Amino acid sequence: MARLPSVVQAVLNDYLILFNKYLPNTMKGVYLHGSISLDAYVNNSSDIDFIAVTRRRMTSEDAESLFLIHKELALTYPKPEMDGVYITQEEIGKLSTNNTNEYQENAYYNSGELKFGEYFNFNPITWYLFKHMGISVMGSDTASFDVTISLHQLSSYVHSNMNSYWMGRVSGLENSIEDVMNYPTEIIDNEIEWSVLGLLRQYYTLRESGITSKQEAGEYGLQHLQDEWHKIISEAMNIRDGLRVSLFNSEEERIKHTLEFAKYIISYCNDLFFPTNLNHT
Repeated sequence: MARLPSVVQAVLNDYLILFNKYLPNTMKGVYLHGSISLDAYVNNSSDIDFIAVTRRRMTSEDAESLFLIHKELALTYPKPEMDGVYITQEEIGKLSTNNTNEYQENAYYNSGELKFGEYFNFNPITWYLFKHMGISVMGSDTASFDVTISLHQLSSYVHSNMNSYWMGRVSGLENSIEDVMNYPTEIIDNEIEWSVLGLLRQYYTLRESGITSKQEAGEYGLQHLQDEWHKIISEAMNIRDGLRVSLFNSEEERIKHTLEFAKYIISYCNDLFFPTNLNHT
């Protein structure tokens, strides 16, 4: 297993002890993806993105046990938070069924809540990371599983995501900008970091056919984008690093720069994905 930050290792050790206490002989494998697998874990910021493979499907009858596991763990370790899903081995590599008639309910833990339903993170990025960079905490190596995500699938998913999820966030922010400017600084910081660095990760994937961390995406943006965007990128990177001294003179200025940047990146990536549209009216 790859070397993990000490606090992550401590959380995972206690997690497995608690799981075996409440649901003995049920866990088959635990795998990490996300920032930890990209060697980009940020203390007090990153989550522990996990995929737990169980010997049987977790059902509503297991909800109390799963809740107690995560509640006890969160009381001991407020940070980092665990964020992941419970699946059977047959579901490894499964993609979202939003566009099909198939529906499979999974137990998952996100933002401090245990839920059952269609898991939102079954997508090509998750499984590409799992296959190529995933970390096995318990169980077989991730490379041994029959998971195939093509670079075309990766790019197509990212492009679709930019024009649905990200475009929706931009529209929502733009339509409520007067309210947003009155939000606490911490919430505005989170929005800037999430939007700027999140979109730069999409930009990186479409240009390089790969996956990178938020901070590395910021560095990539500074290298490849025009100077006019460097200030808002640096702002987002500073927030990610825990530096709370803003490069802007007002909340209004940095919110508007975030919006302008987001719209530019989405437009640029649309042209990148459909190059035949360039210079056409």
